[in-house]
Amino acid sequence: MEGIMSDTVSASATATDLPKLLDRQRTAFLRNGPPSLRQRQTDLRRLKAEILKRRTDIVQALNTDFGQRSERESAIVELIPLVQSINYMIRHVGRWMKPERRHVSAYFQFGHAWVIRQPVGVAGIIAPWNYPVFLALVPLATAIAAGNRAMLKPSEFTPATSAVIEKIVQAVFSPEQVVVVTGDAELGAAFSALPFDHILFTGSTAVGKKVAAAAARNLTLITLELGGKSPTVIEPDFPMARVVDRIAFGKLTNAGQTCIAPDYVLLHENDLDAFTAVYQNIIRKLYPDGFAGSSDYTAILNQHHYERLTGLINNAEAQGAQVIHLGRDSQEHHVMAPVLLLNVTPQMTVMQEEIFGPILPVLTYRKLDEAIAFINARPRPLALYYFGSDRNACKKVLKYTISGNVTINGTLLHVAQDDLPFGGVGDSGIGAYHGKEGFIALTHARGVYQQGRFNAATLLQPPFGKLTTAITNLLLR
Repeated sequence: MEGIMSDTVSASATATDLPKLLDRQRTAFLRNGPPSLRQRQTDLRRLKAEILKRRTDIVQALNTDFGQRSERESAIVELIPLVQSINYMIRHVGRWMKPERRHVSAYFQFGHAWVIRQPVGVAGIIAPWNYPVFLALVPLATAIAAGNRAMLKPSEFTPATSAVIEKIVQAVFSPEQVVVVTGDAELGAAFSALPFDHILFTGSTAVGKKVAAAAARNLTLITLELGGKSPTVIEPDFPMARVVDRIAFGKLTNAGQTCIAPDYVLLHENDLDAFTAVYQNIIRKLYPDGFAGSSDYTAILNQHHYERLTGLINNAEAQGAQVIHLGRDSQEHHVMAPVLLLNVTPQMTVMQEEIFGPILPVLTYRKLDEAIAFINARPRPLALYYFGSDRNACKKVLKYTISGNVTINGTLLHVAQDDLPFGGVGDSGIGAYHGKEGFIALTHARGVYQQGRFNAATLLQPPFGKLTTAITNLLLR
């Protein structure tokens, strides 16, 4: 075949090319059937090997796209969890694939029932710009482990990284199995409108709603990994030395451009001064060389987002917030140093929108119930963080709030646990993936019942008589 249907598929697809690519993959899936365990593990190993082979290319591409992206941070937050996730799938996918026996009632004991996990077919994966490698290739690896084929659309805002991802995919998979397509928002809309068997989208809530609406027209299953304002609750009098460095780690990794970053802090009003002082000291220790040009700090992706964040700060300051700048910015290179915001009110824009940057609003409470009520008055967040040693207080926060995952006495690290599902609720997402839950999300639970030679069903067929009545009455107890 020619053009987009050739064996070396270009990533520069047009909207009219997309249905052809999907049809080719679906035809191959129906022709060949689900891949074997060995094939899935082989594909995952080859994907991992190609990622490691191109490790330097990946890091350089990330630095190009962001303008300043820490090489070490890229390895820690993109490559390590990606490789470990693939390793986990290789080890466990065989167990996930095994048929699961199910109970058969006493009246059908000569029959057998079981569930098989069947690949759904072709998955459409839409990845964001903030972690463009991890959030593209973990969903892809999950789709492969589940026995599916996949079409992957990386973000148009990270073109250098997308080009490397395309090379990785082309080196491992045929276009009939996996293909990468790139393009702007118009192509993204056409992509999400395709009749995939499952769409896995990671991105903003606003775009996620559009993806869900497009998928609904095809009755396509969806997994939406969105965002939200993830709160951090600190119990009264908890030692700040055990808190602040972990909050700073979560807030400043990738310069706060993380969907599960601590968005704001809720602490007791008596602890505000201590937190503020310790946070400033911790920042100096974590980034002794400053921020602009630092080999350990990441820039804001582009000028648009830099100006958006600056606008949040200016809006808060105009409404009475105290702004504490903790370093020197570089507008030319869109590098934003950490910022603390005190005296924050819910009406400020910074408390209305997901921040997605190194700005940390700090709010206070008098009683823990006030903090819980504050969280519950807002859309359900993708993550929640609790710092404290009072087990009853911790249980109370867990019981009376709803969010995606939780890390206690830390931040971000729940996402690195391969045996935990990852997903939000409501505005922060629909469904979950990672590990076994990802395999479940991208497969169909197909129930099978094999009728035995003898069972109660044969006694419930016409012509009906007294025996039928007796058995009916027995079964209705």
